[in-house]
Amino acid sequence: MTGLRIERVVTSGEFTLDGGSWQVDNNVWLVGDDEEVLVVDAAHDAEAILRALAGRRVTAIVSTHAHNDHVNAAPRLSELAAREGARPPVMLHPDDLVLWRMTHPDRAPDAELADGQVLTVAGVEVRVLHTPGHAPGAVCLYVPAAGVVFTGDTLFQGGPGATGRSYSDHDTIVDSIRRVLFTLPGDTVVHTGHGPDTTIAAEAAALGTSG
Repeated sequence: MTGLRIERVVTSGEFTLDGGSWQVDNNVWLVGDDEEVLVVDAAHDAEAILRALAGRRVTAIVSTHAHNDHVNAAPRLSELAAREGARPPVMLHPDDLVLWRMTHPDRAPDAELADGQVLTVAGVEVRVLHTPGHAPGAVCLYVPAAGVVFTGDTLFQGGPGATGRSYSDHDTIVDSIRRVLFTLPGDTVVHTGHGPDTTIAAEAAALGTSG
């Protein structure tokens, strides 16, 4: 894990779904080293994210789910971060294509994410965990060597992500959290899609592990 670092870029914009619109601040996560970076959730402002990359090569732009506030800057960032004509791929779980098309009807993701898939950046493994509930194709990204998991909008400080809108389900997200995330080591740091960090142990204690 030598040289690996994790950086947060906060961008602001609108989340829109089901006819509503809300102003939100999003956490964009950069995982990598001095040479290459994996971007988690390219939200709102591709130029701001590009500046934070500081010239490093982007290995992939990974979307934890396809709500507009998590993917609206992804195609533009892929264009801006291209090197020698090669764009970094925008990656998404296929179960979230229905949401993706609401924001990008004329541009598909470049590659699919799958449960158990392993991505690599800066010599470190990033494991894809399918955690539906907030969205059908929601995933979390676990980096065992760093003791961190990027949960998008699946798990926050204070509990599960929202499930009151289309394509979400409360029982499903709670099952995902208990079955997948709560099996990670308790001291795993949870880097969320909005707001502050937490840990698996803190959220397991708050939510409970049964019932």
